[in-house]
Amino acid sequence: MTVVRNARLDGRDGLHDIEVEGDRFGRIVPAGQGRGDVLADADGALARPPFVEPHVHLDTTLTAGEPRWNASGSLWEGIAVWSERKRALTRDDVVERASEVLRWYAANGVLHVRSHVDVTDPGLVALDAMLEVRERVRDVIGLQLVAFPQEGILSFDGGEELLEEAARRGVDAIGAIPHFEDTREDGVRSLEIAFGIAERHGLLLDAHCDEIDDEQSRFVEVLATLARRGGLRGRATASHTTAMGSYNGAYSYKLQRILARSGINLVCNPLANLCLQGRFDGYPKRRGLTQVKEMLGAGVNVAFGHDDVMDPWFPLGTASPLQVALAGIAAAQLTGAAEIDEAFAMVGERAARVLDLGDRYGLAEGRPASLVLLPAASPFDAVRRQVRPSHVVAHGRLVAETPAAPTRLTWPGRAPEEIDFVRSRDRRPGGPAADAPRNA
Repeated sequence: MTVVRNARLDGRDGLHDIEVEGDRFGRIVPAGQGRGDVLADADGALARPPFVEPHVHLDTTLTAGEPRWNASGSLWEGIAVWSERKRALTRDDVVERASEVLRWYAANGVLHVRSHVDVTDPGLVALDAMLEVRERVRDVIGLQLVAFPQEGILSFDGGEELLEEAARRGVDAIGAIPHFEDTREDGVRSLEIAFGIAERHGLLLDAHCDEIDDEQSRFVEVLATLARRGGLRGRATASHTTAMGSYNGAYSYKLQRILARSGINLVCNPLANLCLQGRFDGYPKRRGLTQVKEMLGAGVNVAFGHDDVMDPWFPLGTASPLQVALAGIAAAQLTGAAEIDEAFAMVGERAARVLDLGDRYGLAEGRPASLVLLPAASPFDAVRRQVRPSHVVAHGRLVAETPAAPTRLTWPGRAPEEIDFVRSRDRRPGGPAADAPRNA
């Protein structure tokens, strides 16, 4: 048995010890009462379930500028650039790039990842490579794979057959891209095909849906209705839905009811969406985001994802979930204190719901012993200061540590001091962060 000592827990006073029995959590008791060898001393850091990435394309990561840069910055040119790059894909190429970014995720405390994999490739090179990666990382990261028809199901020759073959090879979810199909009718039919394959194989569904600035793109209502009437209620996700940023008020009000009844999830990717959408606008220029605040208010589960890490659609990124949360807060105007806490959940608990993790996730006795220790007083503090995890534990094993590295400042009229961006007044006895972690 091992123990994580002196951890801060949301909603509980004082510090606690978290016992670990093998790869499962044991008791959570007041500090000093835990039994076992010390796995990590939290030193007052906030203990949380690991972060969750609900939407990324690992097969495309680290390819920015290959074979050329996306000069227009648009979604469509990104697809064209990727179509050129994927001709040079090899197993080793995909395995190496995806594995490197997964190591970045683990270092940032992300231990559950859903990756879309392009299957509009008759050789399914990327898919086979990613299936191998999934097995390689399973002791650290739970990796879900979505069969993603980047160039369409009906608009790509053999698209339906490739999607069916991907299901047979062992993906976790089926994807679609209805707004990219040649006609609206093809878009609807593509969703019907994707749902049919998912239901036959007992898989989840996650479709790129309405990732366009066209206010007439309304496939999310089709996806939600198929989920509600079929067998995937609560197990289907609409990713992006950026056309919501162009919907009128009357339709938006109707849509809230449809989505809330359906039980589907929404995934917003603020970093990529802000860059890709509105590229054809003058001013005023649309933000190109789903209606995050409104859908949360309607009771729809919404999560934040990366989408891209250094690829033809977004050339930046370090796989940091708190960076994504911060971008989402600014873009979706989630600036109330409770809303900022909600944004933190959108890269944690809410994202775990997208992956349908259930009791495979959470800081509770009997659940998998995976957690992050954040040198912060609260989720609000963690997002504001963009802290790195001091420790990352995966299935009962310590897999990452980040030593404290405060800045030492010499200022006129003051003794040299360490700067950690905690407000001075919050350090006073009885202040809101009086018991802040010493290694913050």
